[in-house]
Order: sequence, then structure tokens, then C-alpha cells
Amino acid sequence: MTIIADTPEPPCYAVIFTSLRTGDDNGYDNIAVQMLELVQEQPGFLGIESARDGLGITVSYWQDLAAIRAWKANVEHQEAQHRGKQQWYSDYRVRICRVEREYGLS
Repeated sequence: MTIIADTPEPPCYAVIFTSLRTGDDNGYDNIAVQMLELVQEQPGFLGIESARDGLGITVSYWQDLAAIRAWKANVEHQEAQHRGKQQWYSDYRVRICRVEREYGLS
């Protein structure tokens, strides 16, 4: 089920993770579920959206830059990042943006 994150009134921050996968799925799905559960417990985490059709794009939303830094420093997240670099991703980019405005249908 696809869900659009329900974030509070801006400003907030978005981390955009764009990736290309290798053919190696060994353990990826389990780690992805673990990271989703873990990130939802992080102070300052506001929501997440993700899509993959060859190119993967995951956008996580954060209260501030300190919350993003804390997530990057999380030991379990660092272990997953290392495996991603070594095994699951052929290329990726991380972009951190300040969300100034938001609007939509609802």
C-alpha cells in the first residue's frame, strides 16, 4: 500500500535517498523492514515515502538537521549503510533539503 507521509506544517527537512540496486537481494528485505521500524522510533522523524521501479527513491522527513545527524549516527543504520555500499547498491545519492512549503489535495 502506498501512503503519502502526513507531515506537519513546514518548515521541516527531507532526506532524499535515490538508489540503483545490484542483483544481490541477500538479506535486503529483512534489513529494510528493520530500518523502517527503527527509524520510526527516532526523535525528530516525521514520516517516509518510498517507490521503486528500477530507480528507487525514498524520502524521509525530519524535524531538524540534528535529528538527521542522529539517524545517520545510529549504529544499526550505519551497519545497514555499510552493507548497502558493499552489497545492495550499484549507485546512490543522498540529498538533504529544507521543505519550505507543502500543498496538495488533502
